[in-house]
Amino acid sequence: MKKIVAVMAAFISTSTAYAGTITYVAPEVVAIEEPARMGGSGAWLIPLVIIAVLALALTTKKDSTPQPLN
Repeated sequence: MKKIVAVMAAFISTSTAYAGTITYVAPEVVAIEEPARMGGSGAWLIPLVIIAVLALALTTKKDSTPQPLN
């Protein structure tokens, strides 16, 4: 029985010695480029609306003469 255990221990130790070193090689990361958008995202609409509202609010004529109450 001792010989079987000794042979198994020798077999296990020699098989790992021949297996080589354990090294991890990370896979190469593939870079994916996003294509450029031609139409845009529409984010320019919000500032345009704000400017239009400000322009309408600042350019409206107000009558400075008070209206009589009936």
